[in-house]
Amino acid sequence: METTVTIFDNQKKTVETVSKIEKSDAEWQKLLTKKQFEITTKNGTEAPGSMTFDDVHGPGTFKCVRCGTDLFNYSAKFESGTGWPSFYEPVSSLNVVLHPDYSFGMSRTEVLCARCGSHLGHIFDDGPPPTGKRYCMNGYALKFAPD
Repeated sequence: METTVTIFDNQKKTVETVSKIEKSDAEWQKLLTKKQFEITTKNGTEAPGSMTFDDVHGPGTFKCVRCGTDLFNYSAKFESGTGWPSFYEPVSSLNVVLHPDYSFGMSRTEVLCARCGSHLGHIFDDGPPPTGKRYCMNGYALKFAPD
């Protein structure tokens, strides 16, 4: 099993090899709020509108709440009307893992943090240009770091 992962550091603008972060559920429970744990570790979904980051105004980077990996630039955020933070692209495809998700009788693509495996949300093909993608993320899976 791989113990390292290659990710893009958005502040340094460099590709780096870092250690994967693996913790037991008990360890994550000690580090996260109940909502953060349920969403990131148990593949939960927050209620729409509960954590939209509408009060956040860039520039900055949305990071994984569990491990701090850079995920999305503020400039890639858009209003999708869904009630969840939405982005048209990650800072790098290295920083996220896409995984088929057939739960709840649907066929979707789950988005995970490449470094710690945190469940972030799902990606859809109904986003704006230039990518046409909508990374529909759980706000509780993210934290914002201003530049």
